[in-house]
Amino acid sequence: MEGRASSAEGQDDRCSWYCADRPRFDDPPLVDVHLHLQDYASGTDVPRIIGEAITAGVDRLVCNGTEEADWAQVEELARAHPRVIPFFGVHPWYIDRCADGWLARLEGFLTRVRSGVGEIGLDRHLDHYDRDQQEVFFCEQLRLARQLDRPVAIHCLQAWGWLMTVLRREPGLPRRLLFHAYNGAGELIGPLAEMGAFFSFSGSVLHSNHLRARKSLLQVPLDRLLIETDAPAMLPPSAYRGLTVKTAEGHECSHPGNLPVILAGIAELLGQPAAALQERLWENARAYLGELLEPAHEPGRSR
Repeated sequence: MEGRASSAEGQDDRCSWYCADRPRFDDPPLVDVHLHLQDYASGTDVPRIIGEAITAGVDRLVCNGTEEADWAQVEELARAHPRVIPFFGVHPWYIDRCADGWLARLEGFLTRVRSGVGEIGLDRHLDHYDRDQQEVFFCEQLRLARQLDRPVAIHCLQAWGWLMTVLRREPGLPRRLLFHAYNGAGELIGPLAEMGAFFSFSGSVLHSNHLRARKSLLQVPLDRLLIETDAPAMLPPSAYRGLTVKTAEGHECSHPGNLPVILAGIAELLGQPAAALQERLWENARAYLGELLEPAHEPGRSR
């Protein structure tokens, strides 16, 4: 990818009315609770992307690792950029890349760096998957998060019944769970919320044909709602793409700087004033991330 962001052609007034005077110092901080900065292609100017996101009004970026090979890169990004909050974990797509001793090494990262656990989860969408192995990796990481009292970011795809069985079977769960890019049924929101879950939605919910996600969004209690970009994945509709990152082949990737415009679109779907929703989201981010927000609280810093 090229590390340059550009304005999307054909962008409507959503960005201009919400972003023209960003940042506003009386606004609560805006948190992108799930993305993967390390997943931009080699040669991408990731520091520039982080800077553009901050300029657009995004105060914190929660960068999730997905496999052992990217944990060091996530740690490096967090050490270099105080607004980046690191999470370390093994995604179900990559469990076959782990070597013996992976859990001890994961604990090493989590204890060395103030961080959360993720992205972890269950996935039946894969062409070939080892159910038992996925479950072992998922449960081991849940137990480690509970032991260390860390927030968890969970991926679940076409595995909701399985996931509910696993969660109910565990003798105890971490206090803070996030189901990122929530795609489950609305009927599961209540039971999951009782387990301590938050539910995050990306700009993909703004696509008019994502009816199930929109229905679920409307059922999430406001005190359990969070938003994300999942950058560089999950492109929002073009109207919500004020910033993009392009690959060498010219394909667009998601940019975390679009989060304020995504917030405006989600507020519209919910029938909420954007400013009120932003306040609510900050309180939810504080409840979910807790002490992980503290490193960015630097005396006298500007937003």
